[in-house]
Amino acid sequence: MCGVVGVSGSDSVNHLIYDALTVLQHRGQDAAGIMTWAGGKYFLRKDNGLVRDVFQKKHMLHLQGSMGIGHVRYPTAGCYAITEAQPFYVNSPYGIALAHNGNLINAEQLKSELYYASRCHINTDSDSEILLNVFAEELRRSSDLHLGSEEIFTAVSQLHRRCRGAYAAVAMIADYGLVAFRDPFGIRPLVYGYRESPKGREYMVASESAALDVLGFRLIGDISPGEALIIEHTGAIHRKVCAPNSKCYPCLFEYVYFARPDSIIDGVTVYQARLRMGEFLAEKIKRERPDIQVDVVIPIPDTSRTSALQLSYSLGVPYREGFIKNRYIGRTFIMPGQEERKKSVKHKLNAIEAEFHGKHVLLVDDSIVRGTTSRQIVQMARESGALSVHFASAAPPVRFPNVYGIDMPTAEELIAYGYDVEQIAAYIGSDSLIYQDIEDLQEAVRADSTVIDGFEASCFNGCYITDDVTPAYLGALKERRNNAMRELLSEDISKL
Repeated sequence: MCGVVGVSGSDSVNHLIYDALTVLQHRGQDAAGIMTWAGGKYFLRKDNGLVRDVFQKKHMLHLQGSMGIGHVRYPTAGCYAITEAQPFYVNSPYGIALAHNGNLINAEQLKSELYYASRCHINTDSDSEILLNVFAEELRRSSDLHLGSEEIFTAVSQLHRRCRGAYAAVAMIADYGLVAFRDPFGIRPLVYGYRESPKGREYMVASESAALDVLGFRLIGDISPGEALIIEHTGAIHRKVCAPNSKCYPCLFEYVYFARPDSIIDGVTVYQARLRMGEFLAEKIKRERPDIQVDVVIPIPDTSRTSALQLSYSLGVPYREGFIKNRYIGRTFIMPGQEERKKSVKHKLNAIEAEFHGKHVLLVDDSIVRGTTSRQIVQMARESGALSVHFASAAPPVRFPNVYGIDMPTAEELIAYGYDVEQIAAYIGSDSLIYQDIEDLQEAVRADSTVIDGFEASCFNGCYITDDVTPAYLGALKERRNNAMRELLSEDISKL
């Protein structure tokens, strides 16, 4: 999962993009990059690390111009090098820079087509570079000496025809403006808005509306599935849905885990959706597990707090903060290796013993992915004196690989793959385990929206909405991941 931002301003935009990336830092903590345009030149700074570490004063002074894009990346298997950091750039046609959130299913096919049709060399393992080159190739075909909105819309239409998977992208075209587009299913989020400045109206495109809110931009709305948005440097705006039969099928996991609670995605307030998740989960506990004794509801910070609060209210049980989080440790789910995740849980959370000692505790988390973190947390609760530890997940069991931009492509890594609820409870060490029903989760999210047609919920139900995720593709992805992890382990050993 990644975060993208694009700004068309009336003055220098480097600090706007920097600030927006800090708001989106939860979407990626592995690498960051900003590219701006001024005076006929692009200016770029990108590196591995957090936003605050990648950009120093000297870099910000270098990033000149009133138009720019930015990106934060979370680590995926085989994608650790600085060269994989975004944005990417091609000099022909016109000079195009691009940042992308998502994953292309047919990346290898596109890479081959680009080489044999255009002698285009792809220099990294990132499908974002492939997406950029497909866009550049189609823009070259659709435009001659004249570049206008219709030529760009034609290029995006052809890109939709060729590219399969999830992609929410922001791009810059030299001397022209910003372009943003979203895949025909709208799997990954992308919103835009404006603010008035003394020198004129400014526009921002971002992965989440929270980035706009924090910086004083007024949300206009989502970029629709299959839609392209063009913001010329003159301030002119053009919008067009460039994919036939586009439908809104956002990723369900965005609402469960990735998105900030103060964001609005496809008309859904994430905070309200998580409140409803807690309410539905409480109703399931009342219905199916009225026998369990609960003295206190404790969330596993941070994402589960909203659901846990509503769950405790619905059950009539006190809500307490039982874990204190070290906010300088990254999110364990998006850490690249199992050992890193194990170490970070101990460093990240510390239990308040008084909230556990002598009590029957219900722990609430947003989801259970690999199970190792949950197991350690249950153990911490018992070591703090809990009489019993029950566990509730605001999401259904994660049983299948996600191939649309979330780094969990190997089914065998998932604790719910091949195991029932009782077996999972035994593994994590809880006295009972309650999962959200997928129908309730979908209803919790859909309740606010008038545009959502369905959901990309493959990690829960194994149904891939692009209809082209074959066993062979999943097998190749698994092998690629295993090879990458072996290489990473070899590098770690060589440093000893």
